[in-house]
Amino acid sequence: MAFRIANKNPLEVNGKTAIGVAIPFNVDDVFRSTYTTVDQVKSNIINYLLTNTGERVLNPNFGSNLRAFLFDNITEANLRALEIKLTNDIQNYFPNVTIDLLTLTPSYEENAITLDFNLSVYNGTPQTVQIIL
Repeated sequence: MAFRIANKNPLEVNGKTAIGVAIPFNVDDVFRSTYTTVDQVKSNIINYLLTNTGERVLNPNFGSNLRAFLFDNITEANLRALEIKLTNDIQNYFPNVTIDLLTLTPSYEENAITLDFNLSVYNGTPQTVQIIL
């Protein structure tokens, strides 16, 4: 994960040095690079959300385990439990991120949930991350 040093990450100064790999991958150039710390933090959060607990080698506690919620009924209690879990997990694994707003939008007909994160990295410009389960 990229970390900020002082007010600006030194790798961001010239804008030509890649900091990490962007997620999601794409067909054209499978591994796109990220050039800012904010973009890399967003990719790291997406990676965390899509990883199951126990899936990452040498870090078995890493991962949100969202797939466990895939076949649960969509109820207010389950949505609230998921919201609390995600908020706590992001605060624990990404201390440089502040969640401004977390919205879980259920689609009962499709048995899907849309996760919308409005977050700030280093108390900077708000960013948005969206994942559909």
